[in-house]
Formats: sequence, structure tokens, C-alpha cells
Amino acid sequence: MKILVVNSGSSSLKFTMFDMDDHSELCKGVVERIGMDFPNLVYQRGKEDKIETKLAIKTHSEALKVVCQKLIDPDCGVLKSLKEVDAIGHRVLHGGSTYTKPIIVNQAVKDGIRHCIPFGPLHNPANLGGIEACESVFPGVENVAVFDTAFHQTMKPEAYMYAIPRTYYEKFGIRKYGFHGTSHQYVYYKSCEFLKLDPKKAKIITCHLGNGSSLAAVDGGNVVDTSMGLTPLMGLVMGTRCGDLDPAVVPFLMKQTGCTPEEMDVMMNKKSGLLGVSEYSSDMRDILGASKEGNVKAQQALNMFLHRLIHYIGGYYLMLGGVDAIVFTGGIGENSDPVRKMITERLAVLGIKLDEKANDTHGKQIVISTPDSKIKLLVMPTNEELMIAMEAQKLTTK
Repeated sequence: MKILVVNSGSSSLKFTMFDMDDHSELCKGVVERIGMDFPNLVYQRGKEDKIETKLAIKTHSEALKVVCQKLIDPDCGVLKSLKEVDAIGHRVLHGGSTYTKPIIVNQAVKDGIRHCIPFGPLHNPANLGGIEACESVFPGVENVAVFDTAFHQTMKPEAYMYAIPRTYYEKFGIRKYGFHGTSHQYVYYKSCEFLKLDPKKAKIITCHLGNGSSLAAVDGGNVVDTSMGLTPLMGLVMGTRCGDLDPAVVPFLMKQTGCTPEEMDVMMNKKSGLLGVSEYSSDMRDILGASKEGNVKAQQALNMFLHRLIHYIGGYYLMLGGVDAIVFTGGIGENSDPVRKMITERLAVLGIKLDEKANDTHGKQIVISTPDSKIKLLVMPTNEELMIAMEAQKLTTK
């Protein structure tokens, strides 16, 4: 079975083609700058070199047609015919409270995705556009929507509700939803498999650390709590997002500066976090380098990142009543051994011990705690695209 995974953004279309017989990645790529000047395609077959092509396209439908031409190209394609595509899996940012599992797309599902646009105004319209483009280009092929929020919908009201008047929850759905769900789900189950834990009983804290970062406390496959909220802004200090913030800061700054709600939203999402505090960079690699060179603001940004992270891990440890493992994934989690070391040093009170030799690793699954550590530390590369393909495979009727 061959499944195409599509992640459609406001100006991009990412794609990966899988052979589900062995979960191999046949090809992947992205069409960038859709609707802008100088759009281009980056395409890679297997582990071959990437091919970049300038395009003359304006819409996601046109972008998808270019991708399809590449898929069946005699020189660099991976299919003889588009009829080999058995199903298409789509990442959809927000499914609200309605979509707690992946689902085959029909008109009602598309209406539901549209209904959630206020919660994901940048992503949901683009995700829906990708689905509709695939319906046009691949008539009769089932499309499966996999929601970024779905895995977290096992949270109980005490975890997902906010202590504001109930009417705002009942009328407008204001509550915590959580994000990075496909990543947390994939990493949880792969970690159970790797550590030989029963996925119905394991207690794991999954740490998706990258430019966008979130944690999840998972008990037997059910999310007890997660750090992101109504939107991906809540929680940890991220690359450009502020994370947790006293809500009174928002009206205060609006009065002091005359900022509009839209300008405040941009400030909190794109000008804050590591970038805002350091006034240097949103990239953890740059922050680490600048800190070593004595940049005080960069060091402060790093300390804030760690402080907030430890705050959440400690809370989740208590919520779960102890854990079997803490798992690191995402760009920082998989690749930054200095950050993992600093986190571990702050968790020593829990009896966690780091194997420094094992920690000197990047992008591969490995236990980085010592044999006598009371909690296992694991690096587990995420694969959200494969998770989406696996969910699509479960549902497709072909």
C-alpha cells in the first residue's frame, strides 16, 4: 500500500510518499512560496540528493499538480501511475472537541474543519485547501484528516478547562486543546516498543523540543495533561513564542503602547521567546553559542527556557505518580546534547543520572541514562508524517 502524506501551510505544501509494506519513505519534498514571488519545489527521492526547481504557480492546486508530475517522472519519480496512491493523509492543526481521532474526510468533516478556523486561522484554511486540492487531483482516493489536537482529547476537565466563566467554554469552546499530538503519540508508542514497556500501563513524559515546544504527560496511552492550550502559544518558552504569561500583561501593554489585538498576537507569537529575551536569535544553537561567549541576554533566555521546562516536568511527574521514562524529541530534543545535559542536572533530585557518552548523540533513538538511573532518559526521533500515514492506513477501505 502506498500513502501520500500532505501538510499544507498558508504558503507551502509539504509531502511524503510512503510504502506502507515496510514503512519506507519513497520520496519527500516541499513546494515553497505558493502565491508569492519565486515559488520553488524541493524534491528528494529516498536518500538521493535534493532537486530544486523554480516554478510558475500561484495556488495549492497548481502546486499539487507539480508534485504529482514529479511523483511519476520517469527519471526521478517513485510511481508508474498516480493510481498507485491508495490513500492520502492530511495534517490538520485544529479539530476542536469534535475530532478525537483521525477520520475519513467527507463534507461534514470539511465543514467541521472550517468551523475550527477561529482556533487555527492561519493553519486550518490551508489544511482544508490541501484536502480539496487532493480531492480534485486524486478523484475517488480517500483522504484522512489527522488532527494535531486529537491525541490530547483524553484529558479530563480539570486539565483542559480554564477557570473563567463556564459560559465561554459552552458557547465558544474556550479550553485547552494541546498540539504536536501526532508527534507525542508517535514518540510515546515507539518509546514503549523500544523500552519494552506495556503501552497500556506505561507512564511517560514526552518532550517535543524545537522552535515550537510542548510536553505531554501520558499514562497508558492517555494524555493526562499537555503544555500547549487553546492555541500553540501557551506553555514553554519557545523560539519566538512567549509561552505562559500573566493575562493581565496583554491589556496593560495594549493601553501603554496602543497595540491592536493583531499586533499583540504577532508580538507574543513571533517576537518573543528566545528571540525576544536574547534580542539575538530564536535558534537554540545560536543561543548556546552566544551564552558560551558571555552574552548575558542569551544566557538569561537559556535559563528561562530551562526553568519553565523543569517546572512542567516536575508537575507532570507528580500528576503521573512517578514515570517510567522521560523522552526527548524534536529539533532540540534530538540533537542538542548540551541542553539535555542541563535538563538532567536539574532533575538529579529525582534520581536521574545521565550517561554522558550516550548523550553525545544526535538524531537517533538511544537511552542516555545510566543503568542505575531511577528514571530512563530516552532520545526518540519523531516522525509525524509516518504517524499520519499509519493512521490513514488503519482507516482506508481500499
